[in-house]
Amino acid sequence: MAKTKLPSPCIDVCKFRREGHCIGCSMTKGQKKMFKSLKKPEFQEEFLRMLVHQQSDMGRYTHWTPAYLKKLKKKTGRTVLPV
Repeated sequence: MAKTKLPSPCIDVCKFRREGHCIGCSMTKGQKKMFKSLKKPEFQEEFLRMLVHQQSDMGRYTHWTPAYLKKLKKKTGRTVLPV
C-alpha cells in the first residue's frame, strides 16, 4: 500500500506563547514552514515522531493527539498516528 501525505500537525490554535512554541501543537513557526516543505510521507512521519517527542518533553500537550487523530481520519481515513 502506498503511503499518503499527512495533514499538517497544526490543530488551528496558532498561539506562540511557550517560548516561541504554539500552545496547540508545540511547533515553532520555523517547524511549521519545515513541515510544509516535506514532500515524502516518510519524512512527514519522522517529523511527527520528533514532534510527539518534543510535546512529551515540554508537557501539557495531551489535547493534541485526539485533535490530530480527528483531523487525520477526516483527511486520510487513518485512525492511528503513524509514529
